[in-house]
Amino acid sequence: MDMNSTNVRVRYAPSPTGFPHIGNIRTALFNWLFARHSGGKFIVRIEDTDQTRKVDGALEAILDSLRWLGLDWDEGPEVGGGYGPYVQSERVELYRKHAQQLLDNGSAYKCYCTPERLERMRAEMSQRKESARSYDRHCRDLSDKERVELESKGAPSVIRLKVPADGQTKFHDLIRGDITFENSELDDLVLLKSDGYPTYHLANIVDDRFMEITHVMRADEWLSSTPRHVILYNAFGWEPPLYAHLPMILGPDKSKLSKRHGATALIDYCDRGYLPEAMLNFLAMLGWALDDKTEIFSRDELIKNFTIERISKTAAVFSQDKLIWMNGVYIRELSDADFAERALPFLDRDLPASVARPISKDYLIQIASLMRERVKVFGGAPAVGGTAAEEGIAEQAGFFFLDEIEYDTKMLLVKGMDKQKAASALSAAKERLSGCEFEHDALESTLRPLADELGMKPGVLFGPIRIAVTGRTAAPPLFQTLSVLGRDRCLKRISSAIDKLSKF
Repeated sequence: MDMNSTNVRVRYAPSPTGFPHIGNIRTALFNWLFARHSGGKFIVRIEDTDQTRKVDGALEAILDSLRWLGLDWDEGPEVGGGYGPYVQSERVELYRKHAQQLLDNGSAYKCYCTPERLERMRAEMSQRKESARSYDRHCRDLSDKERVELESKGAPSVIRLKVPADGQTKFHDLIRGDITFENSELDDLVLLKSDGYPTYHLANIVDDRFMEITHVMRADEWLSSTPRHVILYNAFGWEPPLYAHLPMILGPDKSKLSKRHGATALIDYCDRGYLPEAMLNFLAMLGWALDDKTEIFSRDELIKNFTIERISKTAAVFSQDKLIWMNGVYIRELSDADFAERALPFLDRDLPASVARPISKDYLIQIASLMRERVKVFGGAPAVGGTAAEEGIAEQAGFFFLDEIEYDTKMLLVKGMDKQKAASALSAAKERLSGCEFEHDALESTLRPLADELGMKPGVLFGPIRIAVTGRTAAPPLFQTLSVLGRDRCLKRISSAIDKLSKF
C-alpha cells in the first residue's frame, strides 16, 4: 500500500468518556498531518459504545479542541460523508451482524460465565502466579447440549473471539518494524457484550474496514491489542490496515505523563491563553522531528515535512517550560493589533470588576508593543512539577488599567535608599514631570538630567518611580510606560507613593 497515495484514509476515533488530553490530541494531530501531507482524508469517528462511561460535554470538548487547533476533518460529525454514520452507537446493528458472522464461521463463541465466576477465576490464576490472561476459555468447547441447556435457562452471554491457542501472530509496524506475539499469551477477548453492544475491539475493526481506513496511527498503549485485531481481520477474511504506534509521552521526570506534570485537558490550555499555533507546533514536536535543531514550524511547514519515517521510536518528554517558551516565541511574532485581539478576552476575564468595561482595544494596542516581549501566556500558567508559575497579562499589565495600585511600601526603597531619600527623589520627579510633555524622548530628556542633579545614577532614580507608577519591580521600559499611562495617572501615583513613605 502506497503511504503517499491520495487514497490515504486515516481516522481519529476518540471516546466521549472524558475531555481530550495532550496525548489524545497529539494522536489526532499526527493523523491530520499525515492526511494533509499525503492528500488523503482525515476522518473523525466517535466511539461511544461504552454508554456507562460517557461524560456530559465530552463530545463538545473533543470537537472544540480540534477546531481550536484548526484540525479540520473531511468526514465525521457535523460534516457527514459517504461512510457514515460516524457515531458508533448509531452503527450497532452492523456490529451485531458481524459478531454473528464470526459465530457462524467458528471464529467466535458464546460465553455464559457470570461476573462472579470470572472474578474467582482471576483470583485463582493470580494465586497460582499464572499468566495474567483475563479468561480461562471455560466456555470455548462447551457441547451443543450444554449450550442449549444454558440458553433454555436464559443465561446471559457475551461473544468471545476464538484466539488460536498456539503459534504466533505477526504484523509490521511502520514505526517499530516487524512485531511478533505468542498466541498463548493472548486471551479470548469479548467482542459483543451481554447488552448487545460491541466492545472497542469489534467496533473498531468493523468500522475501520467499512470506512476503508488505510493507516491506523494510535498511541503505543494499543500495541498489545494489535495481534488480537490482526486475528480478527483474519477471521473475517479482511486485509488489515497499516499500523503505526506512536511513542509514549512522559513527564520531565520520565514517569508516565499525568496532571502533576501539567497534562490537563487540552481545552484548559486554551483557557490559560496559549496560542493554538504554538500548541500545534509543540504537540508536533512530541515524537516527531525534522532534524536535530529546528523547533519552530508554521502549519504549512509541518504539513510539508511530516512523514511517518520521522516519527521517533522512543518516548517523547512533555515540558511545560518548553511549551511556555514556545508560546512566548509566537506571542512576540504577533502584530500590535493581533496581540490586542488575543489579549482582550483574558484582560476582560481576569482584571478586577472595578476596571471599566468594555476595555479599549485602541488603548490595548498602545500597550501591545510594551508587553509583547514580556507576556508568555495570556492567562498565566500555574506552578506544576517543579515549574515556576507564569503570570498572565492581567497580572503583568494590570497597572495600565487600575485606578489604584497596591504594593508594599518597602519596595520603594531601592538600591539601599532610606525613606527620606526615596521621598525626596519622587518629589523632585513629580515636580519635573508636572510640566513635561508625556512623550518618550521628552520624558527621557527630563528624568536623566534630574538624576545627575540629584547625584544619583539613573537606575537608582528610576527604581522608585517605576514602583510608584506600576507597583512592580519588573515592568516595561519606563519612559514608554509613563507615556502610555499619561500625566494625570502618573502624578497621582507618585503623590500616593510619597504619602506612603511619610507614613512608613
